[in-house]
Parts: sequence; structure tokens; C-alpha cells
Amino acid sequence: MPQYTLTVNQKRYTFDVAPDTPLLWVLRDTLKLYGTKYGCGIGQCGACTVHMDGLPMRSCCLPIDSIQDKHIITIEGLSQNADHPVQKAWEEEDVPQCGYCHSGQIMSAAALLDRIPNPTDEDINRAMKGNICRCGTYPRIRKAIKLAAKDISS
Repeated sequence: MPQYTLTVNQKRYTFDVAPDTPLLWVLRDTLKLYGTKYGCGIGQCGACTVHMDGLPMRSCCLPIDSIQDKHIITIEGLSQNADHPVQKAWEEEDVPQCGYCHSGQIMSAAALLDRIPNPTDEDINRAMKGNICRCGTYPRIRKAIKLAAKDISS
């Protein structure tokens, strides 16, 4: 099997996997980072969202041979103590219900706030489109993003 090298949460890893192995399975099965979730397997639900070179990406449909030498941040690497402004806002607004989708939701929201520190409702809609919450916590998600934006800009 070929060797691949990635930087994940600021640590460099080299590993042997099949070229078509999705990044999600490398994160979960090889690196034992379980925060990134499997939802649909086709990039539609957003549960598997990670940052790749600063952009939110669906890890379930990124074959490892297409992302050699990329910098990946998972929910575990977003902050050391779960104190990123988005994570704090999620807790303060009591966003999670079942919680399954929220690592992907948080990663998408954090990427949005990196690009647009004071997003409009339209910006939030665009950035969060495709992050599905089966419990329907969308109003709390929007509220938490706005709260995190205030924390970031202060």
C-alpha cells in the first residue's frame, strides 16, 4: 500500500492506506480521532466536516490520494479545551439535542467566522447549507453563531 502524509491538528502523520480510503476513515480508524462523524457517506449531511487548509470540507468523500500534504483540523484540534468561541456559544445557547451533527456544524460555523467575522443571516444560511440537523436546532445554531461572532469581534 502507498504511504500518505498529512498534518492533522498540527501533528504530521505518515500512514499506509488504500488510495481510495476517505479521509473520514483515516481520521477515525487510523488516527483514532472520533469527533468527526459519519452521517451519509456522500457529502450531503455535513456531519463529517473538517477544515482542510482552512476551508470546510466533507471528509467522507475526500479520497486520501487527493489530499497528500494538506493541513487538516478536526473538532479535536479546533481548540485545546473546547473553548473556541463557537464551542462556547454552542454550550451557552444549549444547541445540541442529540449532538450527532454538531462537530460538523461547529466546524462549518468556525470556518464561516474565520472568513466573515460578522456574518449576516444570508452569510450564515450560505455557510451552513448542507449541514443537516435531524433534531431541528437551526434557530439555536443561528443564535450561537451570532453570539460567537460577538465574542470574536470584542
